[in-house]
Amino acid sequence: MKIVDLRCAIIGKSPVVRIVTDQGISGYAQAETWKTYLKPHILALRDALLGEDPRLVERVMRKIRQRGGFKPWGSAVSVIEMALWDIAGKAANVPVHRLLGGKVRDSVRVYNGAVRFPLAGHRPQDYAADLKAMMQSPEGFTIIKQPIGFHSDMKRAVPDFYYGDPTASPLHGALDRGPITEKGLNLFVDCVAAMKEVAGDKVGLALDCGPGWMLSDAIKLARRLEPYSLMWIEDLLSGDYTPWVDAGSYRDLTRGSTTPIHTGEQIYLRHNFKELIERNAVHVVGPDPADVGGIAELKWIAEFADIHGIMMAPHGTANGLLGLGALVQVCATLPDNFIAFEYTTGDPAWWYDIVEGLPDPIVVNGKIAVSERPGMGVDLIPERARPYLEPDDQAFFD
Repeated sequence: MKIVDLRCAIIGKSPVVRIVTDQGISGYAQAETWKTYLKPHILALRDALLGEDPRLVERVMRKIRQRGGFKPWGSAVSVIEMALWDIAGKAANVPVHRLLGGKVRDSVRVYNGAVRFPLAGHRPQDYAADLKAMMQSPEGFTIIKQPIGFHSDMKRAVPDFYYGDPTASPLHGALDRGPITEKGLNLFVDCVAAMKEVAGDKVGLALDCGPGWMLSDAIKLARRLEPYSLMWIEDLLSGDYTPWVDAGSYRDLTRGSTTPIHTGEQIYLRHNFKELIERNAVHVVGPDPADVGGIAELKWIAEFADIHGIMMAPHGTANGLLGLGALVQVCATLPDNFIAFEYTTGDPAWWYDIVEGLPDPIVVNGKIAVSERPGMGVDLIPERARPYLEPDDQAFFD
């Protein structure tokens, strides 16, 4: 079997890859929603793939792995890796989890991720009402993560939340940073207390906090949150488009409190998790298969983290329905340090009409059943997807 083409189309808001072979089997994968600018970066890797056997995933990846980088630039390599595994599974007529060593669980736990409700404001009662609504969602999530602080509009909407310019960088992914005010810190903690009063011990509560915090403020926050038995607090110092790790600062933060510390969604490749894990600089790592280099890379990191006593909660908010299939397959194979992965939905909603293989309902009691379909388990239906192709992408399914 040989690769004869690499194609990329923008379907809705997502770059979708199709690897075409000479035996009529195609592999599909989806980069994160909104990152339409990745298309030329993905197609720039085409020549390296032509003529290769897609079933020899590692051999192919050795030709392109060094061409990626921290989020979002690792996505070009990652999406190709996942499409290769899709072909390998289809060619062997087995689900991808069997090629990764086999599943160790029949269903995988997810947390809310892309399932969010608009907040009425940034008062404690607003966060309490939001968490109550989330707990009533039909998916039955047993873990709920709430964006707050620098990973939310709180940093701009609340006057004097921090000592910085709240109008400096209004775009998502911009690194707003600054020392927290006493007012801002107290409000943050009061909002967490209100959410925890609603949650009790019925669901685990996690917080997506940054990046943006100064180390001393992050330590203060983590200590003040100790009474609330949180699942984790995420990306306080770096994360989400910051192209560095700073394991030393994270280690100081982690040693300063019993509140679990989480990071890793923006990190590319196992090499850049090495110091975080070997120094026990965090309690939880959360690589994203669409950014870290693919699903095999994620599994390697999970195994390495496990032998160092570090837990695993993969990122994946905007990975779409093909990305959901990939997350289910790899998370089914992870060791016992796996907590849950971040649930991703179809955006726009018509994505549910152009794929097959999803269970109905998808999430039951906070978990997704592991698919036994060949490949990644979720596949495009070309005749249904074709009407949504951009004019320049009409040959995608030919």
